[in-house]
Amino acid sequence: QVQLVESGGGLVQPGGSLRLSCAASGSIFRVNAMGWYRQAPGKQRELVAVSTSGGSTNYADSVKGRFTISGDNGKNTVYLQMNSLKPEDTAVYYCNVDLQRAPGGPRFRYWGQGTQVTVSS
Repeated sequence: QVQLVESGGGLVQPGGSLRLSCAASGSIFRVNAMGWYRQAPGKQRELVAVSTSGGSTNYADSVKGRFTISGDNGKNTVYLQMNSLKPEDTAVYYCNVDLQRAPGGPRFRYWGQGTQVTVSS
């Protein structure tokens, strides 16, 4: 089994910063990608940022230049540094990991429990 533990959400004023963390543990052979999604009330879950084991990153247009994804491959941990936060960034943020549990085995995706980010004055 695989567990994802998220931390770092909270309430912040517009223009402020937050840093989210997500650590994956359990039966993991290789992590192929780790990323963050978010879901605002009444909206579909959307990709925020993703980082692959090959070193590439991808961001939603709405967060480019404000958010930075980074990772510690040795610890199977991913971070999301969020700067210049806006009220429209308010959402539940979910960590996602794409991994293999054995050499040559199938890929699995796991989700964290979600952490609330609220941007409000």
